[in-house]
Formats: sequence, structure tokens, C-alpha cells
Amino acid sequence: MTEPTVRQVTDSRVLAALAHPLRRRLMDVLKVHGPCTVGLLAEHTDQAPANVSHHLRVLAAADLLVEAPELARDRRERWWRLRDRGVRWSTTDFDGDPADRAVADAAGSLNLERHAELARAWHAASDETRAAWGEGPFSTDKWLRLTPDELAQLSQEVIALFARWADRPVPEDGQRREPVFLFSYGVPARP
Repeated sequence: MTEPTVRQVTDSRVLAALAHPLRRRLMDVLKVHGPCTVGLLAEHTDQAPANVSHHLRVLAAADLLVEAPELARDRRERWWRLRDRGVRWSTTDFDGDPADRAVADAAGSLNLERHAELARAWHAASDETRAAWGEGPFSTDKWLRLTPDELAQLSQEVIALFARWADRPVPEDGQRREPVFLFSYGVPARP
């Protein structure tokens, strides 16, 4: 099996498959926990297995997931894994067709909602949970004056930093490591 890559999405049908809250969560669960069965995905998302199965078929039809038959203990058991380590897209790739651009905008909006939902969930966590993480959790923002090329360079540096941490071998030092969601935006805006 080859090393999964980050896929540049240029097909609006793939983005349409991603532009659904449960499908986005299923992709996240597979990214965090690795290959899973429908039953495991249903447990992780508190969804009915039939609902999970439907959404897995949509993701597989968009070539975002692949089956992992080598993990099955028998012919009835179906395991799924992400095809790629991640996906990315640029809305400019969809500027040629208003319908395609609407799909790209919807996928971007859903992504932003998912990010905000995860940040809100952290802020709603119990005092005990928050205390256990000490000073680790953070948020930061800065106002910068940049050209489009400088913003592109900053974007590449931030993505490379995230990738370095995401792709590192997890140390086998007996410490428990929990999933941590990290996101960053760098967009032109007015204060």
C-alpha cells in the first residue's frame, strides 16, 4: 500500500459528497481512529448503522474512502479507510461554473461550521476536563499586512508546521495522547 497523500479536489461532485455534516464527521473519525467498521463509526458518531452505511456509500462513490478487506475477520465484516490523508480545495478552481462554485462555497461553509462547533465544544467542556489540559489549549489571532504572495507563503509555512506534527511518529513513552483539533485561518478581512 502506498503512503496516503493530501488530495487536491477539483471535482464539485467530490465536494458535494463532503458537504454534509455527518459525512464530514465520518471523515474526521477515520482520520483520528484509522480504519473502522460501520459499527465502530456508528458508535463514534452516535448514529444508526444504516445511516452511517448510507453516508459511507456516498463517500466511497466520491472516491474519498476505500474498503480495507485485509482487516475483515470474515466476509460479512467491512472495514473502511480514508483514501487520502486529507483533502484540500481552492474555490478559484470552481469559478468557471456558478453551480460548481455554489458547491465549493457550501463545502467551505460546512468546514467553517465544523471548526467552530469543535471550538465551542471545548469551551463547553467541564471544569475538570479543562483543568486536565492546563495551559495547552490555545487560540490566537493577529492582524497582518500582507500581499497575496506573502499570505500564500504564510499558508504554506502553517500547513507544513501542522503536517510535521500530524505526520510525526507518535512516541511510545507510555503517555496517553488524546485527539486534538487544530485549525487556523488566514483570510483578507476588515477589522
